[in-house]
Amino acid sequence: MRVLPTFGLLTACALLLLATAPASAQNAPARDDIVAALEKYQSDLELDVPALRQQVAERSKMRGRKEPPPQKRPPIAPELNNLPAFNLDIAFDVDTPIVQPESYQAVGRIADALVHSSLLPYTFLIVGHMEANGKREANAILSQRRADAIREILVNTFKISSKRIQSVGLGEEQLLDFARPTGPANNQIQIMTLTKIPEQTEQPATPAKKQPAKKKRK
Repeated sequence: MRVLPTFGLLTACALLLLATAPASAQNAPARDDIVAALEKYQSDLELDVPALRQQVAERSKMRGRKEPPPQKRPPIAPELNNLPAFNLDIAFDVDTPIVQPESYQAVGRIADALVHSSLLPYTFLIVGHMEANGKREANAILSQRRADAIREILVNTFKISSKRIQSVGLGEEQLLDFARPTGPANNQIQIMTLTKIPEQTEQPATPAKKQPAKKKRK
């Protein structure tokens, strides 16, 4: 019987594991790539996230013959395009906000990036998108649930401070690929650098007030 050299055996095992590993796990983004994209901060964006959520909800309900097709609608929040951003392909169960196991590593890489020293001084926005398939209003709702799901994993599983992360779902109201409104690129999740956390200055200790001396009773 022919015996494979140790090196050849290890290589064969490694190739077998690589071949059977989920494609998404193999393609998980590198932490340093996420950091490099998000640290390009220039100035804060004063964004009212609850108001934007409401705006998406209202616009997604619009119907009528005069309503333009998805590829001709103006972006609902064009100011977001000026923020440092990183796009991720996160796999979810069909029509749900449940993250599939092969995408856990990608979410973990986001968490690793957010605790990097270069990004600790910032807050972030998780943005959900959907391709222009199905009902427009349902897409808006599902994109919000998926953005919320990513935020919850980062906060509850990876212990990222909830004060540092907000989430919003834009549905099909701000396509990432206008040329192909039903293309897979429109299902991506984005993480954006939103604001810089104000530095806390140490307050000088206030000297305690002297209490008036009590008069001795005669």
